[in-house]
Amino acid sequence: MENNKLSKATFAGGCFWCMVDCFYLLEGVIEVKVGYAGGNTDNPTYEQVKSQLTGHYEVAQVIYDEEITKYEELLEMYWRQINPTDDQGQFQDKGDSYRTAIFYEDERQRNLAEVSKNELEQSGKYKKAIVTKILPLTNFYLAEEYHQDFSTKNTKEYKEDRAKSGRDEFLKEIWKN
Repeated sequence: MENNKLSKATFAGGCFWCMVDCFYLLEGVIEVKVGYAGGNTDNPTYEQVKSQLTGHYEVAQVIYDEEITKYEELLEMYWRQINPTDDQGQFQDKGDSYRTAIFYEDERQRNLAEVSKNELEQSGKYKKAIVTKILPLTNFYLAEEYHQDFSTKNTKEYKEDRAKSGRDEFLKEIWKN
């Protein structure tokens, strides 16, 4: 039986390896693929995107069942993975491809993302302005296979890179859990 409630949500949160596992904690998430979005180069490679010349962001695209998980839950999970006040990148990764953004599929997603961002701004959790952009998804290119499910295929390298980044310490300080 086909489920017509499967939807996509696309998030840029710095290194795309660090944006996969968190979404699998939500019951209705079917799959998370990493790739590139928002740039001006067709079918970019990782090396091209990493050069900071293509305009692409590293992104995680989440396929989820809307009957189980709401878009708002994905947004809440997203905000808890990033530093939304850094317009230079995320943690140890700097450059345009590592900036944060929510890429919306339709007006409903855009509106919910705007509300979510406004709520975070009003929460007082951050002293600096929230700079995460909310952008239309105009393109998505799947990253090379070796980037898919990187944390499970390359556990040691992933854990070392993540530990070095400072991401987890920052998130614990902000979210207190």
